[in-house]
Amino acid sequence: MRISGGCLCGEVRFECEADPQFQIRCYCADCRKLGGAGHAGWMGPVAADALSTSREPQWFVSRADSGNEVARAFCPTCGVGVFGRNGMMPGMVFLRPSALDDPEAFAPQMSVYASRAPSWDAPPDHLPAFPQMPPMS
Repeated sequence: MRISGGCLCGEVRFECEADPQFQIRCYCADCRKLGGAGHAGWMGPVAADALSTSREPQWFVSRADSGNEVARAFCPTCGVGVFGRNGMMPGMVFLRPSALDDPEAFAPQMSVYASRAPSWDAPPDHLPAFPQMPPMS
């Protein structure tokens, strides 16, 4: 599938031809703060070398609950997040569905860290929900 998107001001644009392996709604504290909502969406992974960008974004690096280093890319002008990396999967990126040109390209398959979901943004009943991150194998 062709995936494209960008930030609010249009300075950081991205596109790739990829079929993300998973699409999730994450309710961890970092994602809630990152998304400015009760959860954040992620789709991926996508090979980093398959992703083209109009310019290099800024990066913010932190540690996830797992202890893995997580880097989140955002526009240096408008601050909108566009994609991210997880130290657990080097060479791969995860796209922010909120930055997609076609928001219908995002079809979440599960909710993770559902035990942390605020009451006003409960995980949808029709999706599998995991209290934490399920084991990755």
